[in-house]
Amino acid sequence: QVQLVESGGGLVQAGGSLRLSCAASTRTFSNYPVGWFRQAPGKEREFVASITWDGSVTYYASSVKGRFTISRDNAKNTVYLQMNSLKPEDAAVYYCAAGSITTITSGYNYWGQGTQVTVSS
Repeated sequence: QVQLVESGGGLVQAGGSLRLSCAASTRTFSNYPVGWFRQAPGKEREFVASITWDGSVTYYASSVKGRFTISRDNAKNTVYLQMNSLKPEDAAVYYCAAGSITTITSGYNYWGQGTQVTVSS
């Protein structure tokens, strides 16, 4: 069982930056690929980015490519999502998930509780 805890969300002005963290409860977290998803009110949960277990390969949704960066520090059992040039449409609850690099939510075995990101215009 892998427990994930997201942090780093908050309120930021458009054009600003935030860094989200996803911390895991187990050292085996380093064996898992990880993804970030987001869900805005009234919308389906959507893929944001994912990273392989060793950080060698990353994937991004077209809407965030060039603005967001996913990375990981396996020594700290943590995956990060650096978000720059934030836009109001980036506002959502952000979730990390472990077990896959796919863009599909059903591909992931473990999910965190989410962290709220609010972007003011």
